[in-house]
Amino acid sequence: MRTLLNIIWLVLSGFWLALGYAFAGIICCILIITIPFGIASFRIAAFALWPFGQTVVRRGDAGLAAGLGNVVWLIVAGWWLALGHLVTGIALCVTIIGIPFGIANFKLIPVSLLPLGREIVSTSDPRGFGVG
Repeated sequence: MRTLLNIIWLVLSGFWLALGYAFAGIICCILIITIPFGIASFRIAAFALWPFGQTVVRRGDAGLAAGLGNVVWLIVAGWWLALGHLVTGIALCVTIIGIPFGIANFKLIPVSLLPLGREIVSTSDPRGFGVG
């Protein structure tokens, strides 16, 4: 079932979301100081491409630098991305068929807001349950 949902997601919106995050990652990697944001964008792009069967967990080793980086990310790009996911998720939840895809968009909001210090893991990984 996961594979079917991922394929439908990929066709309907995953490809475009991943392309947008990848483009943002390339832009961020142009400057040396924003490379961590670029790497985070590439991670989110992979998650946006194939979200079913994956979840986001906090990394225990994330420190002050990740927290400060998240503040900068939130101000510059995070809230725009989260707002886009929120609007798209609500629009997808209008139809019964779109509800799983709306939920997948809502699942992307926390990582689009604060990507540094988070890790994307498989839901079959023990770290993927009850954490987040």
